[in-house]
Amino acid sequence: MTTSVRHASKERATKETSVDAMLVIDGSGRTGVSTGLPFFDHMIEQLGRHASFDLEVHATGDLHVDAHHTVEDVGIVLGACLAEALGDKAGIRRFASMLLPLDEALIEVALDLSGRPYLAYGLEFAPDTPGLGTPPFDPQLAEEFWRAFATAANLTLHIRRLEGKNTHHMLEASFKGVARCLRDAVRIEGGGVPSTKGSL
Repeated sequence: MTTSVRHASKERATKETSVDAMLVIDGSGRTGVSTGLPFFDHMIEQLGRHASFDLEVHATGDLHVDAHHTVEDVGIVLGACLAEALGDKAGIRRFASMLLPLDEALIEVALDLSGRPYLAYGLEFAPDTPGLGTPPFDPQLAEEFWRAFATAANLTLHIRRLEGKNTHHMLEASFKGVARCLRDAVRIEGGGVPSTKGSL
């Protein structure tokens, strides 16, 4: 069991967005999320709840232009929080994978807290797929979130659709799947850094 609280807070401000976030790894799944995109808020809440992270995210952005900037910048800030909160990663399990079902959807997730950012994303949505929520969240933006998150967190992440027709189900299953993998991968179960290199 870790003896110190693994947590971080970050802020990012550009001409397009303003994002502040707080993440506690060894939390209880308490979340507070406000980005101006209700469906995206729901997905980030799923991430915190099912990873058992305490998570606060507040973002404002140029949604009148496009939701892309807000979604990507939230990914950057959350990923940076996770990287800082993990510290030197001593004792973590590091790897995790799972299959997560949600009704007809079945999503496969695998991740490695490797120090090497990489995203392989296998959920494809047609360009004319309706957005979710009001204002609408374009399903294709989920890939941009995960790419930003994986890059900022320095982790390797694979997300793949095995089955699924309902857009909401597929997206929610992917967020829950990543969350549960993070919950496993950050768990302290040893004393050293889990790498023959001696660092991650």
